[in-house]
Amino acid sequence: MKTILVPLLVVSSIVPQQLTPPVAKKVPKITVIHGEELIDDYSWLREKSNPEVISYLEAENAYADAMMQHTQELQRKLYEEMLGRIKETDLSVPYLADGYYYYTRTEKGKQYSIYCRKKGNLDASEEIILDVNELASGKPYTSIGMLAVSDDGNLLAFSTDYTGFRQYTLRIKDLRTGKLLPDIVENAVDFAWASDSKTIFYTIEDAAKRPYRIYRHVLGTAPQQDVLVYEEKDELYRTSLSRTRSKQYILITSASSTTSEVHYISSNKPSDPATLLLKRKEGHEYYVEHQDNYFYIRTNDSGKNFRLVRAPITDTSVDKWTEVVPHRKEVMLEDIDCFASHIVLWEREQGIQKIRVIDTKTGQTKYVKFPEPVYAVFSGPTPEYKSQTLRYTYQSFTTPASVYDYDINADKSILLKRTEVLGGYDPQNYRSERIYATASDGTKIPISLVYRKDKRTACRQPLLLNGYGSYGISRPVSFSSERLSLLDRGVIFAIAHIRGGGDLGKDWHDQGKMMVKKNTFTDFIACAEHLIAEGYTAPDKLVITGGSAGGLLMGAVVNMRPELFRAVVSYVPFVDVINTMLDPSLPLTVQEYLEWGNPNDKEAYLYIKSYSPYDNLERKAYPSMLIRTSLNDSQVMYWEPAKYVAKLRSLKTDKNLLLFKTNMAAGHSGASGRYDALRDTAFDYAFILTQLGITK
Repeated sequence: MKTILVPLLVVSSIVPQQLTPPVAKKVPKITVIHGEELIDDYSWLREKSNPEVISYLEAENAYADAMMQHTQELQRKLYEEMLGRIKETDLSVPYLADGYYYYTRTEKGKQYSIYCRKKGNLDASEEIILDVNELASGKPYTSIGMLAVSDDGNLLAFSTDYTGFRQYTLRIKDLRTGKLLPDIVENAVDFAWASDSKTIFYTIEDAAKRPYRIYRHVLGTAPQQDVLVYEEKDELYRTSLSRTRSKQYILITSASSTTSEVHYISSNKPSDPATLLLKRKEGHEYYVEHQDNYFYIRTNDSGKNFRLVRAPITDTSVDKWTEVVPHRKEVMLEDIDCFASHIVLWEREQGIQKIRVIDTKTGQTKYVKFPEPVYAVFSGPTPEYKSQTLRYTYQSFTTPASVYDYDINADKSILLKRTEVLGGYDPQNYRSERIYATASDGTKIPISLVYRKDKRTACRQPLLLNGYGSYGISRPVSFSSERLSLLDRGVIFAIAHIRGGGDLGKDWHDQGKMMVKKNTFTDFIACAEHLIAEGYTAPDKLVITGGSAGGLLMGAVVNMRPELFRAVVSYVPFVDVINTMLDPSLPLTVQEYLEWGNPNDKEAYLYIKSYSPYDNLERKAYPSMLIRTSLNDSQVMYWEPAKYVAKLRSLKTDKNLLLFKTNMAAGHSGASGRYDALRDTAFDYAFILTQLGITK
């Protein structure tokens, strides 16, 4: 049987209801697992090299464009609005590293950043170390993985991906001549220089894209001569590489989602073998930084939320550990940074981020002060080990991204730059709130909201509710100038901080994973119901959105409560959970047994099957949906949403829109160019607004 593809003409005279969506053929594939037969009619869509597959994806793209043709003017208006708020020619705040001030800048009309530096002071002449626009010339997709300058300042190591599959190539550029060295490493994940500026360590992936080997390369030698420094053979573990801020050590961290282990190598003795800091023990996570004669260790050995200890470098055995900060049930210790005279703790309490600075000589503690009760804060570049300032970026729903230097001695934050929002943006016109829904088991679930004050009325309003809820990842309350196009049209924006995420610590994650994963979905439904009950919105005015694991959330909740939502926008959704978790050859599968469960175990299989969106589609009415994916996505393969859409088309009984867009030259994060990404956002917003009855 051949796929039925309906020719589409994208012309303004076509009325959307007259178009016929593409129909994917059914080729049943039977998998027997635990005595059950799983029938997958659309498994053939995995055949990426099959022209029929590409034709189907292209037909879906054409159908989506045709169905959205009537919104062309709205899309144009939205794009111009969003572009008009951006300072297209701009530069970042420079930071000092080894005698150079580094920064990035953008130029109007160019899609990508330009990496630059100035030697000694900011009045010096500019040196462009990497122009991504030149690298991207003639390419539909370009992404930079990492950049690292050698200690002597002469060499730049950088990695590029031109497909979106996160398959990076490591190159070395001589900054004195501007020429690329012949040294090339394919499939490099991360890398770090040794002190001699000629030795570089790098990580490579296995066939399932699991970082598992660390090699040492000396410039000018053949790749065959590279020395294997470390190999992680357990498929549950992924290996990463970093260098301490002190530059004294190369750290090799091998970690599953529940256990970790660290080896280290002196940067001054790169040919030495890696030394094990502490042997792994199931359930024990620890992560390491360095200051002077000590390793500082963030460990969960006495509680889920981690404590901080230090160990002498000469003997890192547990009996030599000294506690610096104890475990606190109410505070998650998310990360640490070590400097010559102080350590910085990145904490989270009741969902609120905090930065704590401890003087390691006196023990004095200071907390960085923030002006709003709910906000997001991110670490900025502070590479200098002896720095007495800490760079961070602060933002909220109403405050644009703001770069600060915190003066540790003066206990004062100095604003260096606030991202300009052109067009007369006034934060006083907007209000943010934090409210709480009650889950089915009585747990209070935080919801963050923002809306335009003069658009807030007693009437129920259009509302866009976002969620994620997996891997212990927190959803930041961050600013978006693009979002103003929704707020200014009377749409309320909300984030549901559901279990499975990390918003309220490690226990919050544990309450939404494995055999209690359904808490994530019921929490989100409880948030939607609360927003309706409190008069913020109504089911016919409620649009929901999520991406990746958040796309799994979207698929699960619309299967459970389709009548609760007007429309759904789902990005690169992880919707085919059973089939993916049964295929260990796929990227991420084996490592994620500890997040979702291993369906080769019958109990886990039955539980996953009970919520997997693809497996629970039924013949019933569903909300309108826009589903996006990318052909070269290596995290959630394109065929998951493709199969989901094909099956949903064959089952749904409603006449609501079901649109499927595939970026044929991108990966998990979508378009790489900033203008291309903005056009995609304009399309998505046009879909959302027209579903809400807003056409201008």
